[in-house]
Amino acid sequence: AMLAPAAQPVVLSACNTAAGANVGEDGLSGLARAFFHSGARSLLVTHWSVYSEAAVALSTGLFAQIRAEPDLGFSRSLQRATLDILNDPGRPDLHHHPAYWAAFSIVGAS
Repeated sequence: AMLAPAAQPVVLSACNTAAGANVGEDGLSGLARAFFHSGARSLLVTHWSVYSEAAVALSTGLFAQIRAEPDLGFSRSLQRATLDILNDPGRPDLHHHPAYWAAFSIVGAS
């Protein structure tokens, strides 16, 4: 069974969408908070500047995993999308470095 569109995570793949409003502050960016206040249950956010290619690879991988195994959950789907990148020996070395993939996380309902 496919997840209802409202159940899908909101993807905020721009740079540093998980950061608080002020330096050193915990929490989410104003943009991320606005989505939660508007009813979003889950967000894909980033913790630092990201490579555009990584944003595409991880977000499309996340949704491919959600389609393949809807009951897996968003966090586990993101984990599997990340492992798909890490386990692909044909990818450039940069793709295996945490700077490429580790900025992405699911917040909210996972």
